[in-house]
Amino acid sequence: MQEIHFTYLNALDVERLELTDAEILAAVEGGLKAQGNGQTVIEPRVHLIPESSTKGHFNVLRGYVKPLGLAGVKVVGDFVDNYKRDLPSELAILNLFDPETGVLKALLDATSITDMRTGAMTALGGKFLGPKGAKVLGHIGARGTAYWNVRLLDHFFDFDEIRVHSRRPESRNGFAERLSKDLGKKVVATEDWESCVRGADIVVEASRLPEPTPMLKTEWIKPGALVVPYGTMSAVELSLTDIMDKMVVDDWGQCRKGLPFGALRAHVDSDRLTQENLHAELGQIIAGLKPGRESADETILFWHRGLSLSDIALGHAMLEKAAKLGLGQKLRFA
Repeated sequence: MQEIHFTYLNALDVERLELTDAEILAAVEGGLKAQGNGQTVIEPRVHLIPESSTKGHFNVLRGYVKPLGLAGVKVVGDFVDNYKRDLPSELAILNLFDPETGVLKALLDATSITDMRTGAMTALGGKFLGPKGAKVLGHIGARGTAYWNVRLLDHFFDFDEIRVHSRRPESRNGFAERLSKDLGKKVVATEDWESCVRGADIVVEASRLPEPTPMLKTEWIKPGALVVPYGTMSAVELSLTDIMDKMVVDDWGQCRKGLPFGALRAHVDSDRLTQENLHAELGQIIAGLKPGRESADETILFWHRGLSLSDIALGHAMLEKAAKLGLGQKLRFA
């Protein structure tokens, strides 16, 4: 058998790549466009729960992106109390394969990939679905993905006002301070959900609840706003879908009935969100097959669960840049 080698990028390699906001967004948008054009295969994520969902679980995401010539599998842990051990709540690894032979092409630390691609998905939702000239962002949650949500949304909108909230004061205050420093503008940490959300042009809900609890009230949502909920456990009221003019998801196959978890799980199970009243998948909008926002007064919901193809697309971009910079290791597999 011929020798097989693969590229290994550890967390330090990924950090040294210093991907720009534009590079991250371009990679994820390209993957979504491929999805919209029917050039991907996405298998719904599966879960491994070692003990109980209140402690944490593993997500396993699988996909294929034809234009990139890569298949991939990502395993990401989601353990809410990791901060007590000075660890990120989400730690991940991404395997990339040749889809014609099954040969392993690369192994990447995907912890930051998970954060970046999630933020890019939120931001691209804002680009295509957000109100033009949005000036106020309300963001619930301060976990790893939250930073990239705010940073990449601000890349598109240059907000006048950014509000953030999370349950622990030290978490929300530290989050606001980091964003203020990196974005060069004031970011306000609010003490409650309502003062963070009410009247915002774009609302992102990325909370970490141990069980579904309707913390975000529908009455706080401004007409014409974009609402992006994606917590593992639902934090929104059932009435949220009643005020929406359009509802968009990243992939209906991962949102349909019969699957666990997700911000709108109860809405799907109770037929408030169905394949029939779904406006589009975001990839269809990016590919030009469906319209995005069409008027200033449309109130729009975008629910994303996380796509394997976004991991693969961003992993591919990292490998390309690593090759140019001489980063990473070539390891022998066989």
